[in-house]
Amino acid sequence: AAFETDFDESLPMIIVVSQDIGRVLLNILNNAFYSVNEKKKLENDTSYEPKVILKTAPLEGGARGVNITITDNCTGMSQETIDKVFQPFYTTKPTGQGTGLGMSISYDIVTKGHGGELKVESPPVGRAGEEGKGSRFIIKLPILN
Repeated sequence: AAFETDFDESLPMIIVVSQDIGRVLLNILNNAFYSVNEKKKLENDTSYEPKVILKTAPLEGGARGVNITITDNCTGMSQETIDKVFQPFYTTKPTGQGTGLGMSISYDIVTKGHGGELKVESPPVGRAGEEGKGSRFIIKLPILN
């Protein structure tokens, strides 16, 4: 799969537990690569090029902090999956391939451990009318005073 990055070099410094945020990023990226790989295996479309994009930017609306997005071009998620993705033990992977704890732990690390937000869009905003055209995870980490 192609992996693209777009890092904003003007981001403010924020205080995080680097191992925890690293775990969150690794979990989301691992899921994204798994999804695009599964789509590639299932589809006969040779024009499909799996892609994952990691982007950083300042928080919008004058808020101080960092916005991290991870976008893929997999098949996307149903509304049922979106509603349950952060629940403990929920997984869409086959038995033995996922515990269903990664996204739940990631959610707690971002929200409880760092006072931030973790949400998912599928399809990503800007791709309206393209259901089944990927997912985007958004991590918002504020500067805590």
